[in-house]
Amino acid sequence: MDSALLLDDVHHAFGGHRPDARPALSGMSLAVAPGEVVAMIGLNGAGKTTALRVLTGRLRPTSGTARVLGHDPARLPAGAALRFGHVVGAALVDPALTVTENLRVAAELHGVAHAGAGAAASAVAERLDLVPWAHARARALSLGNAQRLGVACAVVHSPAAFVLDEPTSALDPRGVVLVRELVRERAAAGAAVLVSSHHLDEVARVADRVLAVHGGRVVGSLTPDEAELERRFFDLVLAADTAALPAGSRRSA
Repeated sequence: MDSALLLDDVHHAFGGHRPDARPALSGMSLAVAPGEVVAMIGLNGAGKTTALRVLTGRLRPTSGTARVLGHDPARLPAGAALRFGHVVGAALVDPALTVTENLRVAAELHGVAHAGAGAAASAVAERLDLVPWAHARARALSLGNAQRLGVACAVVHSPAAFVLDEPTSALDPRGVVLVRELVRERAAAGAAVLVSSHHLDEVARVADRVLAVHGGRVVGSLTPDEAELERRFFDLVLAADTAALPAGSRRSA
């Protein structure tokens, strides 16, 4: 299997075939190989979260192909689902359970044996500095700690592939570094990772490749260590907008 996560010419419009339907994905294509971290960067409304919702099976595309570990995410077999992790929108966390309880439940739901769930929970809690809140109920956590718990629950079972939507948006600088290091460690162990963000400077520190997303599709690829990364991103966005104009408008622009 070359790509653990795949979108191939995926289209989707909110509103279906109604005249007022709003296109969200317009030929989205991307692929993430095992051991690779790919980041999607784009302005608000570019289609990043919609693409991740397709990969998590929460949204059926109008057309195109989506694959997670070789399978249609809308019909993901149990064996593949146990090797997948994600945080898209609300984290899969029970507010009434403690941090440790949430982690143990997440581990067991993803196939970790009962005897090993405690060790898996303890390891990821320590890795994301959640040990001081091990016995706190999730509903009592700060926004940043709750976000770290969501990420921890998504990876406690050491998935072969996982996707994270804006995983550091509520984190302080230390939390950002902890999540960044965790992502790189999981990729080094062979996981395929897809991350979305609108913070270019942060994803450049974690990703092997950065995909510029605009208008519901990938409009270019950026190398994280290239010079003037932000300017290159906006150049790609401008070029995509210019190409979408009628021919006469492009000549006069």
